[in-house]
This record gives sequence, structure tokens and C-alpha cells, in this order.
Amino acid sequence: MTCREIVTRTLNFNSPERVARSFPQDSDFCYATTNAKTYATDWQEVSQGRWQRFDEWGNTWGRIDPTSKGEVIRGVLEDITALETYEFPDSSIADDYAVVREMRDSNRDKWIVGEMPGFTFNVARKMRKLEQYLMDLLAEKDRMLELHNRIDKVLEDMIRNYAACGADCVFFPEDWGTQLNTFISPQLWREEFFPRFQKLCRIAHESNIKVFMHSCGMIETIVPGLIEAGIDVLQFDQPDLHGIDTLAGYQEKQNITFWCPVDIQQTLQTRDEAVIRAKVNEMLNKLWKGKGGFIAGFYDDNPSIGLDPIWQEIACDEYIRAGVASQYA
Repeated sequence: MTCREIVTRTLNFNSPERVARSFPQDSDFCYATTNAKTYATDWQEVSQGRWQRFDEWGNTWGRIDPTSKGEVIRGVLEDITALETYEFPDSSIADDYAVVREMRDSNRDKWIVGEMPGFTFNVARKMRKLEQYLMDLLAEKDRMLELHNRIDKVLEDMIRNYAACGADCVFFPEDWGTQLNTFISPQLWREEFFPRFQKLCRIAHESNIKVFMHSCGMIETIVPGLIEAGIDVLQFDQPDLHGIDTLAGYQEKQNITFWCPVDIQQTLQTRDEAVIRAKVNEMLNKLWKGKGGFIAGFYDDNPSIGLDPIWQEIACDEYIRAGVASQYA
């Protein structure tokens, strides 16, 4: 089977010959981005030990090390009235996605991932910064409705263009929770964001591509809604936070695929080879089972979690050794 066939069978729970994987040196995936004109810049060291950059929306990011993803330190809409004159990036120009078509043509056997900046929440929370944005959701409902609708238009165009140029899926990050709970109530999520997830997923599926989503934190209260809305793959770096049995329970009701490394905060931190290999086998036995529904992941920033690469290399080795269909016949 080609990489693309393995991922397709994985998502369809159609018994791929091995577990799908996203390892640095042996991945089933290629990642594509648009060349659309935005506000984005590269990281610049602005003083000793401090880096800054602008993202595609014009938000200012900062970090105090040379490798981490950093965080937003100033939203582009510090004053909400700036929304009246703010110029949103234009994602509608088909020529800006030529690189996706080129990647498709040169990687016929790979699964092509179109990278997105998030869905509505992930974009809006950065433009206002999270704390202010959470207050805005209650105090500035009309302006938030306008902001969300305008963001969604950018995302809709992006999805359609990725699909037209040969991407197999879109993939977006959207952290919805702390280690304890979601940032907003499940009721507010259902009212304001569930319909937006539904619409964006429907556009993707009507365009014959899948939707992959990354999220951090304890988001158990909205996982059923994400699945119902049409998310095809949930990428969790901390699967143990949810519980492997809990994730397996979701699969008993619907075909949802999970994409996970060995838990980066709990299991990998043990630095214990036997524990790491055991966790790999638990996830394979409960989430993959030789049928599909699981992608073996790799966390791409070992320095930020304070780990020598050897511990994830052990996990990769076990995924390759144990994640073959012949062992589940």
C-alpha cells in the first residue's frame, strides 16, 4: 500500500497493512501552505534572548528561546473598533495555492495536508488576546459575530482552494482548554461555535477532503460535538489526559481517528523505555486494533518539553515493530 492508501484506509477503518505515522524520517504526510499575501514575518531576535514575529493576521508573537512556538503578546485588534478598518488576508486567489498543486504532482503516493491557522476561535482569540476575547464573547456579541463571520469567509476560501489544488485534508490547531476544563461553557460552545464547525466541515467534505484538528487541554465536554460537526481526525499530544479508554469509547459510537504521540507530559517524561513501549501497545490495542482509526504521532519540539530525542525514537521503533496488521489477524 502507498502512504496515501494507508491513511485513507485508516480514516475509513478499513484495515491498513500498518499503522499510519507522521515520524520525521518516515512520514505518510506532506504539509503544504498557501503563498497568499499576509502580515506574516519570520522570527527576529529583538534583544538578547527575546524573539518576536508577526503572524498572518498581524498579531505580535514573542518567545524567550530559539525553538518554541511562543505566544501572542499583542493582538492586532487591541481596540475592538479597529475591526471597522482592519483588512483581512485574502485567501481566495487560486494562484496562491500553486505550491499545493506542485506538491501533489511530485508526491502522488503521499497524503497531502493543507495547513490552516485554525478555525474561528483560534484566529479570533489571538486577534484580541484570550483573556479579553473571552470577555468579548459575552459583552461584545454583535462585534464578535461580525469578527467570526469575516474570519470564516477567509477560512472557507482557503478550504476550497486547498481542495481544488489536490490536498487530501486541511489541518488546523485550536486549543480549547486548560488541563482542567474548556475555556468557555459547553453551552456557549454549542451556540456560537458548533454551527461554524459544521459549516466549515461540510464545505471540506463537499470538496472531497477531510478535516484534521489539533487541540490541547481537557476538552472532553466538546469532543462529542466536534465529532458530530464533522471532524475526521483529532490530534492530541496528551492522550493520557483524556484517557485511552475514553478515546476508545468514542470510537465505539462513531468512526473518529485519533492522531497521537506517546503522551508528552506524562508517559514520555518517565524516561522509561518499558513504560513507553507499553503505552504504544496500549494505544495500538485499544485505538487501532489493526482496523484503523489511529495515527502514530511525533511531537516535533523535544527541547520545549525537555526531552532527549531518544525517548520518542523508542516510541517510533515500537510503533513500527508492533503496528502491523499481521499481528492483529
